[in-house]
Amino acid sequence: MGFWSGLAQIVIVPIVVLAVVLTTVPVWIWLERRVCARIQQRIGPNRVGYQGILQPLADAAKLLFKEDITPLHVDRMIYLLAPALALAPSIAALAVIPFSPLLQVADINLGVLLILALSSLAVYGVVLAGWSSNNKWSLMGGIRSAAQMVSYELGMGLAIIAVILTSSAFAAHSGGQFAALSLRTAVESQRGPAFLCWNCIWQLPAFAIFLVAAVAESNRAPFDLPEAEQELVAGFHTEYSSFRFAMFYMGEYVHMTLLSSVCTCLFLGGWLSPFGGIKWLSSLNVSHVPVLMYLAPLFWFFLKVTLFIFLYIWLRWTMPRMRWDQLMRLGWIVLLPAGLAWVTVVAVLQGFGNELGGFIFGPVGWYRLAVLVLAGVGWLLWSRRRVAEAV
Repeated sequence: MGFWSGLAQIVIVPIVVLAVVLTTVPVWIWLERRVCARIQQRIGPNRVGYQGILQPLADAAKLLFKEDITPLHVDRMIYLLAPALALAPSIAALAVIPFSPLLQVADINLGVLLILALSSLAVYGVVLAGWSSNNKWSLMGGIRSAAQMVSYELGMGLAIIAVILTSSAFAAHSGGQFAALSLRTAVESQRGPAFLCWNCIWQLPAFAIFLVAAVAESNRAPFDLPEAEQELVAGFHTEYSSFRFAMFYMGEYVHMTLLSSVCTCLFLGGWLSPFGGIKWLSSLNVSHVPVLMYLAPLFWFFLKVTLFIFLYIWLRWTMPRMRWDQLMRLGWIVLLPAGLAWVTVVAVLQGFGNELGGFIFGPVGWYRLAVLVLAGVGWLLWSRRRVAEAV
């Protein structure tokens, strides 16, 4: 039994995770095109398959068999390597995402640090693609994208640190059962009566910072200045065609899936049900049904990820693009100081919690809610003033 469980952990689980991720990318593309058409009061793709569900597969086949053009005077090795650098780190980072209590490729102690490190490597793919193309517009797009991604990674890191402070305290009080920097620990620390223990409530400022930084780091509208057609033709991938262009396109959606999964684990309870612990829902307990016991956590996890993807799409097709100076001011003047301020608040409250035997984590208490709500309201008022000054 040990041999087969080890074989499943080493071979089968990574294949399943990779297949699920690569399968969801066409679904996200189809969802974006349908939602875009709905917002703009159009029909959208509806010819290939039912309601156009096979349109992403048709587009992939078209790009696969399209002529692959390599411009003259490019740095060929780096030019060919850049699309892989943009796609591979996001796929590798999915290895430490706990999709359910049983579906995770590797539960390592430093999972959060590994995700931050691998997501940072995507910057190299973007900037090297622009530099190796021997095109000034591609180079400008790559430099702008690198500056944007580095700037907003700081705010995202501070938002994650605020959550890690509470989850590490939970790990310290669990008798060594959980690792402090593991995403599984962040999920387990939010277990409680329904969604009242989720970090999207207790860590609302960190949640808002993470959402803004995630959209900016993915180069999605309204932060898609490196690919703004009216300014830079198509940005860092101007000189790419055929399947190499598809790899950049796929890398964007895989990165969106990664950040949505991380946000789900850190702020929305991961695979936990929003109705867990409610007594009048005890009749809906699925622990005695083996199939539902395995599928229910996956259902809740991917439902939350889908909501984040829908938020990405909704923002892209409803908000105007920001100017470059507004983009950088929002990252450096608003998000970075706000993140530092919130980390300080959480650290101070956690310090009091250690003296009181557990203040941030544990059972929900109205005194804890009152303190954090007052801190969050003060932070929001301060951030609103800073946003008004910057924008």
